[in-house]
Amino acid sequence: MANTLLMPKATAVWLVDNTALSFDQIAQFCGLHPLEVKAIADGESAQGIKGMDPVITGQLSREEIARGEQDQNHRLKLSEPKVRVPETKRKGPRYTPLSKRQDRPNAILWLVRNHPELKDAQISRLVGTTKSTIEQIRNRSHWNAANLVPMDPVTLGLTSQIDLDIEVQRASRNREVQPTGDTLLPASLTERLDPQADAPRDEDAELDADAVFAKLSALKGAEPEDDDEE
Repeated sequence: MANTLLMPKATAVWLVDNTALSFDQIAQFCGLHPLEVKAIADGESAQGIKGMDPVITGQLSREEIARGEQDQNHRLKLSEPKVRVPETKRKGPRYTPLSKRQDRPNAILWLVRNHPELKDAQISRLVGTTKSTIEQIRNRSHWNAANLVPMDPVTLGLTSQIDLDIEVQRASRNREVQPTGDTLLPASLTERLDPQADAPRDEDAELDADAVFAKLSALKGAEPEDDDEE
């Protein structure tokens, strides 16, 4: 990891006020534009910013400043840090503060329900848990399963939205989308398949005049005739 200057604008303010370095030298060292350094010197920029001494912070030596003041072409070099902090590589489950561990089962339940594509290892990385705990929550054998309520781990502060999105995208890429069994048909298609809706009609069966009149005649002949009374 490259060593970078801390608070470059505040450092530029201090160098402008306390050294005879050129605007170009200060701009190069602080990563600013020479015109911006000139504006700092003229009081047009960085108003209210307190200068920071790079010598006290160990980012620039007195000798390096002196060399720059004697040679306008000298490019200032950032001092090597006295203590190097190694870049941390997180392995295994994420550490969860003690105050938030009671909410972790609720977060696991939320992930299991809302993101079933996530693997146990991914859930473990997100909220800092074990695979056995995840399995217990999946099959409802957890000792407190009856009282668990699904809660967003981002809202609980157990993980960040960025980390969650990364894991979900990773799981989606690795997931093979295959149709399993019968699937629901679109509404437009089911409406067309409805035997009661827009069913084709048989023109011949719809109106058969001969059959209708024959039936009426049969019914009339079956009625008893009333005798005329004189």
